[in-house]
Amino acid sequence: MENVELIFPENSEIERLDSFIARSVNGMTRATVQRLIEAGQITVDGHLQKPSLKLKGGERLMVTRPPPVAAEPAAETIPLEILFEDRNLVVVNKAAGMVVHPGAGNSGGTLVNALLGHCTDLSGIGGELRPGIVHRIDKDTSGVLVVAKSDAAHQSLAEQFKEHTIKRVYLALVYGAPKDDKGRLESHIGRHPVDRKRMSGKAKHGKHAVTHWRVVGRYRGITLLRLRLETGRTHQIRVHLSEAGYPLVGDDVYGGGSRLATVSDTLLRKLIKDLGRQALHAKTLGFIHPVTGEYLEFDTELPDDMARIVEYLESTVESA
Repeated sequence: MENVELIFPENSEIERLDSFIARSVNGMTRATVQRLIEAGQITVDGHLQKPSLKLKGGERLMVTRPPPVAAEPAAETIPLEILFEDRNLVVVNKAAGMVVHPGAGNSGGTLVNALLGHCTDLSGIGGELRPGIVHRIDKDTSGVLVVAKSDAAHQSLAEQFKEHTIKRVYLALVYGAPKDDKGRLESHIGRHPVDRKRMSGKAKHGKHAVTHWRVVGRYRGITLLRLRLETGRTHQIRVHLSEAGYPLVGDDVYGGGSRLATVSDTLLRKLIKDLGRQALHAKTLGFIHPVTGEYLEFDTELPDDMARIVEYLESTVESA
């Protein structure tokens, strides 16, 4: 990483943030600047801002510039848990901590790198020999994900996601205790107006988002929820639950981190700290096979880190 510090000159004409950085840093385009701003790698006087911010004079800018990324992702030998594979698609159970696609700060070790190393029969997506990513789950979320190997499969799966006909079920551990046993969360989710690393249900130009939830287990201060996505917006579950007052256990970005102080059980606190991520798992994925027309559904168990917390919570209920 390279840190570049800039000062917008006093008595200069007002200029957009992204435009000023693009002309001030050699080899950086406005599109690149905008991606870095979205990734939270550019600050103005220590704060994250929008690309369109008007600089008026005297502002101190810090640009964290990642090293150049290879033009094409490299194939890497990385272990994958393959749930299903044929000539059209591959279904994986992604481990927590793995980024889906290379980007700023993540040029290797991603799911795409792993699939390029694993798949020997890619027929091409848009004229390139690459896996077709039709949906993503966050780096620190584990669970089921389908990837296309061909243009036809990619187009069919993308249409199913667009029409919201894909079955997607998650399990989550949240702080708090919902009064009801099931419910529906609905809002318009878009980029947070101040913190560019976060999404918000109060964004001016958000996209419609719906999450259905049901209580699976109630424990002291923590609830296990089953969630079904009707739509699939970025950070949808994390935003919906946080804004409803039930942030995910371990989710430092959306309020779960601060709730750890309310956990008095020392062993439970340790299990949550050891988790080191949001307690969210993409458990089930169901869709129509893009070529055969057969309905396929894949179901997974909780990963060990979340399972240990649930097992401990169950034991405290039994001993109460």
